Amino acid sequence: MVKVTVWNEFRHEQKDEAVRKIYPHGIHKTIGDFLEKEGFDVQTATLDQPEHGLTEDVLNATDVLIWWGHMAHHEVADEVAERIRQKVLDGMGLIVLHS
Repeated sequence: MVKVTVWNEFRHEQKDEAVRKIYPHGIHKTIGDFLEKEGFDVQTATLDQPEHGLTEDVLNATDVLIWWGHMAHHEVADEVAERIRQKVLDGMGLIVLHS
């Protein structure tokens, strides 16, 4: 089974009422729920979690990282970005949905 981590800044849903009405639990949850129904093993992570939710353990358990970023790229810690880069170089898939 493909293990997918859906990452989201989770800022628009907190700051914009119109977006919150569409994605009350975040777009990461909406995407994750769809993928689970399709048979993927899914976990989610957001910017405000420790290490942005992308710890070494989380990334080690990820075959494909889906990245939903838009307004807070500058808040991603360099060490987390480097960890992701290295995992991609080692073979983890990366899908960027919004930038």
